[in-house]
Amino acid sequence: MLWIKAAHVIFVIFLMAGLFMMPRFFVYHHQAPVGSEEDAKWIEREDRLRRIILNPSLAIVWILGLMLAFNGGYWGESWFIAKLLLVIALSGYHGWMIGYFKQLQQGKRPLSEKQLRLLNEVPGVAAAIIVILAIVRP
Repeated sequence: MLWIKAAHVIFVIFLMAGLFMMPRFFVYHHQAPVGSEEDAKWIEREDRLRRIILNPSLAIVWILGLMLAFNGGYWGESWFIAKLLLVIALSGYHGWMIGYFKQLQQGKRPLSEKQLRLLNEVPGVAAAIIVILAIVRP
């Protein structure tokens, strides 16, 4: 159980790094003219981050987290339900980022750099609350 928990935390760290990096990449990507060489480089960087860090980490975090939840019998605990809802929301945020990446690939830029900077705060706030729920278990 401790090895599973350790692996879960490690992959949560990887996932959070990706969730912090991708919106930052989007801000810099917005500064590149559509169709330029720099635009193509940002698309490649974002795609690598998605393929190598974000998607695998998210899958592993879910698998290990569910293993912990089943083995720990947390399903009836209110702190766990709140944590699970936040994890689902973060997973949705991940999905939104992948969708936004696809829009950038098509040359669309529906959000401003300021909006992207604000959205960059979402994973930090969610992570702080998730950690409090998992450790303090209020």
